[in-house]
Amino acid sequence: MAIRLGDTAPDFSAETTQGKINFHEWLGDSWGVLFSHPKDFTPVCTTELGYVAKIKPEFDKRNVKVVGLSVDPVDSHNKWEADIAETQGTPVNFPMIGDPERKVSGLYDMIHPNANDTLTVRSVFVIGPDKKVKLSITYPASTGRNFDEILRVIDSLQLTAKHKVATPANWKNGQDVIIGSAVSDEDAKILFPQGWKTVKSYLRILPQPK
Repeated sequence: MAIRLGDTAPDFSAETTQGKINFHEWLGDSWGVLFSHPKDFTPVCTTELGYVAKIKPEFDKRNVKVVGLSVDPVDSHNKWEADIAETQGTPVNFPMIGDPERKVSGLYDMIHPNANDTLTVRSVFVIGPDKKVKLSITYPASTGRNFDEILRVIDSLQLTAKHKVATPANWKNGQDVIIGSAVSDEDAKILFPQGWKTVKSYLRILPQPK
C-alpha cells in the first residue's frame, strides 16, 4: 500500500552498517530522511551516497537523521563503502539498511514492479519528530537525486511547522514567505505584528519569521 503524506511512518527493526536499529526509537525526537537506492556497486548510487556523506553536517544542524537502504545485505554495503570513500572523497557516515528479504521495502512500497520487480526505486521519505510522513519523492533508477532540494524542502517543512506561513516557488531559507490562506487578516495582525504586503487578498507576503 502506498504511503501518503500525514501517515505514520511504518516502524521496523533492521540490521544496518552501524548496528541494529528500531526505526522509531532510533529517530527519537529528530526529523528523519529514509532513502532507498536500487543496488550496491552501481554508479549513480555511489555518487548519491558520497554526496549525502559530504553534506551530512547540513542534516545534522537541522536535527535530521539520515538512513539509506537497498535490498542488498549489510556485508555488501560494508564492502561498497570502501569504493564510495575512494571515489567520492568522503567515507559514508550514516547507516545503510540491509533489506535482502525486502521487509522494509515492502512497508514503504519501494519496489515498483512496472519499473523493476526486484530492485528498489529511488524513494525519499522525510519524517517528522511526530513520526508522520511529511514528504515523499520517487525517482527512477536512472536519475540521481538532488539532495540540495531535499534540504531546501526540510527548511520549508520545519519553518511551516512552527509558523502559520507557506513558502513560494523556488523559496530558499531566509527569503520572504506567504501567510497561510487559513489565517485571517485579524489573526495575522496578532501573529505578524510587523505587517505584510498584500498583493491580492489571498497573497500576503512577509519576511521569513525568525
